[in-house]
Amino acid sequence: MALKVVETMLEFDENALLPVVAQDQLTGEVRMVAYANAAAIRHTLETGRATFFSRSRKELWVKGLTSGNAMDVSSVLVDCDADCLVYLVRPHGPSCHTGAPTCFFRRLSLDDDKLAIHDDEVPASTLLARLEIVLDARRSSSAAKSYTKSLFDGGPSKIGEKLREEADELSRAIDGETDDRVTSEAADVLFHVMVALKSRGLSITEVLRELERRSGTSGHDEKRSRATAKSGESETSEKPGGGKSS
Repeated sequence: MALKVVETMLEFDENALLPVVAQDQLTGEVRMVAYANAAAIRHTLETGRATFFSRSRKELWVKGLTSGNAMDVSSVLVDCDADCLVYLVRPHGPSCHTGAPTCFFRRLSLDDDKLAIHDDEVPASTLLARLEIVLDARRSSSAAKSYTKSLFDGGPSKIGEKLREEADELSRAIDGETDDRVTSEAADVLFHVMVALKSRGLSITEVLRELERRSGTSGHDEKRSRATAKSGESETSEKPGGGKSS
């Protein structure tokens, strides 16, 4: 009954469709836009798999059913006019048929009073993703050393030293400096955390995923679970064949 009420409140177009934006729930990146009818929306809510309506094939389309690049849907949002939806998704693989992570990788500009589409690949749409691209470029650069490259070249000890230094400065700023200083020092810490992650071949997305995993869990419970896991690992390593000699 509740679904029937929702369907009558949604503002479908003359073809009984409405646009759906698929947005990465972790990064905020817009992955794709497609259309859905009432049946596709219902299927999405029932299964948790992003489902649309193919206007060319005139049938329901479960994203990734054939390609394997599925989208798990955690929530469906409705805009203020009820004529557009957002699927908050966890994408598995690229979302575009071209193999690009997102369908939005071309740029539109106004050239000589005319709209022009540029096929050159645009930078990532989110700030943290763009920063990761810059970090990758600095790390592999063969030009004169930048500060970022010097951190990578210095290895774990230098990165760790700078990270501890920046964390201490943030702590002191929180204790007795202005909000602007706290913001600035927090940005320094985040930057150096991302450098540290990159040095280990990790992405900030991994951190976001871990924060999502902890969502709804008491901080005390989470720490206890980590302590228990570490204790188990230690006991295992001390058993014969576990990596330590008796």
